[in-house]
Amino acid sequence: MIIYENTLISEDLFEEKFICNLDACKGECCVAGDSGAPLEKEELPVLDKIYPEIKPYLRPESLRAIEKQGLYMRDFDGEWVTPLNDGKECSYTVFDENGVAKCAIELAFLDGKIQWPKPLSCHLYPVRIVKLASHEALNYHRWPICDAACELGKKENVTIHRFLKSGLIRKFGVKWYRGLEKLYAEWNKNRKTIP
Repeated sequence: MIIYENTLISEDLFEEKFICNLDACKGECCVAGDSGAPLEKEELPVLDKIYPEIKPYLRPESLRAIEKQGLYMRDFDGEWVTPLNDGKECSYTVFDENGVAKCAIELAFLDGKIQWPKPLSCHLYPVRIVKLASHEALNYHRWPICDAACELGKKENVTIHRFLKSGLIRKFGVKWYRGLEKLYAEWNKNRKTIP
């Protein structure tokens, strides 16, 4: 781990390559798993506010799940997450004509209906943030469903931290990200000089 300001950064963010490949995975990260997308406490009132704009994008089963469980819920660890449809996909998931999972929140954002792109945990995936006493730890979450994303990232030579640039700027700011790039350059230089 690398200490940078109030964060602990896994070297995987610099070393591993990653670009989402929806043609290969079909958005499986919105479907697989045992709970919904993690939500920060500050995101809950945002969902309350924007739900009327998202609602028209949702499927009937999602509307039923949200009516029953709420716009968000606590998972078995007591963390805030999005609800699931019958224990399967995130309730904010829709599927396109090719069966690719898409986010109804993000679709509303792209259509200019709302100003919030999607939950931060989704924007930062495959990185998960763990809040510690004095730092936030950024860790790479390895999952076989993302093997195609790793292959595409290697082919295009895009590191995780660069793939997640917009999400990291959203979370930590432009100045923080510029510093991260300087840290990466130094880390890369040192790695190349080690015998």
